[in-house]
Amino acid sequence: MKKSSKKIERDREKEKERFLRELREENARKEGRIVERKEEPSPKTKTKVKQSNVKEPKQKKKKKHKKLKRFFLVLLLIIVLLATYFFIQVQRNGGGFSGFVTTVIGSSKDEISNLDDIYALCIGSSLGMTDTIMVAKYSPRTQTAALLSIPRDTFVGSSQATATPYDKINAKYQEGPQRTLDYVNQLTGLNIKYFITVDTKALRDVVDALGGIYFDVPIDMDYDDSSQDLAIHVKAGYQLLNGTQAEGVCRFRHNNNGTSYPISYGDNDIGRMKTQRAFIKAMIEQGAKAKNLTKADELLKIAQEEIDTNIEWEVAKKYGVALMKFDTNNLKTAQLPGSTAYLNEYSFYLASSSQTVAIINELFLNIPAPVQTETPEENGTENENTENTTNETKSSEVKATTTSREVINENSNVDIEIINCTGSSYKLSTATDQLKNLGYKVVTSKTGNVVPKTMVINRREDGQDQANRVASLIGVGTIVDAEKLSTECSITIILGRDY
Repeated sequence: MKKSSKKIERDREKEKERFLRELREENARKEGRIVERKEEPSPKTKTKVKQSNVKEPKQKKKKKHKKLKRFFLVLLLIIVLLATYFFIQVQRNGGGFSGFVTTVIGSSKDEISNLDDIYALCIGSSLGMTDTIMVAKYSPRTQTAALLSIPRDTFVGSSQATATPYDKINAKYQEGPQRTLDYVNQLTGLNIKYFITVDTKALRDVVDALGGIYFDVPIDMDYDDSSQDLAIHVKAGYQLLNGTQAEGVCRFRHNNNGTSYPISYGDNDIGRMKTQRAFIKAMIEQGAKAKNLTKADELLKIAQEEIDTNIEWEVAKKYGVALMKFDTNNLKTAQLPGSTAYLNEYSFYLASSSQTVAIINELFLNIPAPVQTETPEENGTENENTENTTNETKSSEVKATTTSREVINENSNVDIEIINCTGSSYKLSTATDQLKNLGYKVVTSKTGNVVPKTMVINRREDGQDQANRVASLIGVGTIVDAEKLSTECSITIILGRDY
């Protein structure tokens, strides 16, 4: 009886709880809330929950791994495609290291091989003075180059009667490289725009960076000059020169006892310029070897810190690539023709204007020299006769062995029309004088709207060579053939602002 009353009591309690629960749920529904019943999971369900909780992170990781794998596959595919494209471009640009560099700088084989001729004045300086002045020309189309040495004592004054040491070309360097460049243009009749100034420290550093340069030193050299910090002591013969020795060899003129190069080689300044040209040739040839390509960063750093130039990087990088294919056997060298003289008790070098015309035409404009009409003794170049040394190949040195009369007569057959589109009458006058000084006949000159680029138009069936020479002379100009030939003029020059 007791048990049954307890049971009845429990049933009442359960019924009461059930009623209260249903009442709460009914109120929740009226208020818009839903209350889910929470049932106590069975032991089996608990196990399943635990298992699912364990498996969920692993599934997420698998999904992440799949995404990463897909990303890297896409990335790899892009890299393969870019590498394939890059390889094809390298091959189109000639392959090898040259093709690689051409592609890296964003250029092309056609653009590099069709670059215009470039001229630059190369100046070697030390302690604010210059011992080396050279005109350099490089032609990417033909892979040829030329160097013309200008003696540092060359007279550039207005009157020989009042000449002073300040009238020497090397004295003008104190006013800056651009001033020196202006005088060189007057001497040569060229239109050089760029200069490169190299300190002797740069020469030492470049030679040392290359591991030295093998060179055939022409004579025993024994000279000391504390004021210039020079101590030159090098024996004659083929040997490996370090930077300091290379500087000494390039700056040497005479020994402490006054002796110098033999007359057959060219004494003092003449001999020094010849040695400099030979050394530059050796340095270009050895520096271009594949083993030195890994030293590009070091050489570039030297150039940035120790070389001054007005050549823009966009220009320099393209010509630098073209130079990788250059063969030093295609390098011609010469010195400005003339003779030494004393003016007001000062020693000068007097350039021969007639011989300069001939040497400029042959060396830079590729106009073959006529038959020799003067002996070397007559034209002041007796010191340039013997050039067959270990350092210079046969016939690489151009001699001033003819007067300019034959050259000027040939050029006088070329009638030139100039259309001045520079916006400057001074530039027109400069171009006209430049052409007339080399014998060309300027028949007409007109003025047109300003254009940025110069164009040289060939109007004769057989005038392509002359058009090339004129463009090379003025230093700029895209060469095109006229659609219609003309009997009035051989060449039309549309002179642009780049002149």
